[in-house]
Amino acid sequence: MGVTNKRTLTKTRRKTRDIDQIKADLLSPKHLAKFKETKAPEDLPDLGKWYCTECAKWFESEVNLVVHRKGKPHKRRVKQLREEPYTQKEAEAAVGLQTDNQGPRQTESSTDNEITMTA
Repeated sequence: MGVTNKRTLTKTRRKTRDIDQIKADLLSPKHLAKFKETKAPEDLPDLGKWYCTECAKWFESEVNLVVHRKGKPHKRRVKQLREEPYTQKEAEAAVGLQTDNQGPRQTESSTDNEITMTA
């Protein structure tokens, strides 16, 4: 039986590491080493010698790596990595939720809102 949905297959093949994973690689060499251990050197280009940490890509030669580092996609990725990630508080504020308890307070006098009924 073959794969019925080829679009899904190609999407998973092109899956790259997320920005937060790459930031963890840059901050901790242990994290990067752990990721590199999961890849077999025989399956990587040029036995995994040339690796761009910012883009999480392997290259066949040093020349290709240098050309890649001068290119736009690499520079865009570096720019993305310089930006601070959004926090949960910023995300909730963008939606309109408030996490602080310093918002507008209601007064306790509910007599202004009551309507008296006369018969």
